[in-house]
Amino acid sequence: MARYIFVRLLDSIPTIFLVFTLVFIALRILPGDPAIAVLGDYARPESIARFREQFGLNDPLWLQFLKFLKDMVTLNFGNSFTKGVPVMDLIKYNLPYTIELTIVAMLIGIAGGIPLGVWAAINRNKAPDVGFRTFSLIGYAIPDFYLGALLLIIFALNLGLFPITGAGSGFAERMHHIVLPATTLALLKIAFIGRLARTSLLEVLGKDFVRTARAKGAREPRVIYRHGLRNALMPLSTGLGLSVLSTLSGSVAVELVFNRPGLGRLLIDAISERDYPVIQAGIIIFASIVVVVNLLMEVVYALIDPRIRVK
Repeated sequence: MARYIFVRLLDSIPTIFLVFTLVFIALRILPGDPAIAVLGDYARPESIARFREQFGLNDPLWLQFLKFLKDMVTLNFGNSFTKGVPVMDLIKYNLPYTIELTIVAMLIGIAGGIPLGVWAAINRNKAPDVGFRTFSLIGYAIPDFYLGALLLIIFALNLGLFPITGAGSGFAERMHHIVLPATTLALLKIAFIGRLARTSLLEVLGKDFVRTARAKGAREPRVIYRHGLRNALMPLSTGLGLSVLSTLSGSVAVELVFNRPGLGRLLIDAISERDYPVIQAGIIIFASIVVVVNLLMEVVYALIDPRIRVK
């Protein structure tokens, strides 16, 4: 297993390097001057020249790229153009909020999606199955920002049950603030995970070994959960990995709707301000999380199916 993980880590290095390169190139070819974006359209030429010199924007691109790679490897993202503070401090402050939101939403999504998917599969083409498929189709269709705004209007503005903005300070207050944002993402995850669990379980229940277990007199719960659900874990684990990534990306819109601190909101603000260091750091962090999640999915595959390790 250790060798398998090491090989997968080596395979991730070219991907990370390619992401680094694309981020650097994309920021430099996009129109707009960060010096003017920060200092304003009426900034004096001397101020613009001083700003560009201070942040190395006058250096040749190859030299900027080498410095960029060095900074990424050492996790020294420099200072924010607009806020004047180390980018790493901004990341350390905002990233926990995004991770917190993603974890809570995924836990609710898994806890609700898998049982509903199994229930729908057991009652195939019956009322529970039809009702769940209708719910999942709505979940696929509705945008996360629209659902978040809807929940915000109903439960925060009209009923006053939850805070409108912010993330809170203490544990209880933070849990109170996170209910609506996490519910927004979790409802969409329940639709996705439940649909995947239903499809995977129905496919497995049609296999010969399941019919054999039933013919030998195995009880239906044992057939469903030991033989059926256990063998449906492979496609389900794939969907869970993809769901984590989509939840992470969906947190960007949710953080904006609920005015929560987080990496997504930090990145959106930095893009509007042409804050190169923050944009680079934010995208690199997101890309690194994607690589880590994919690596964890590979490990889960190997644990579920030992044949993958042999290959």
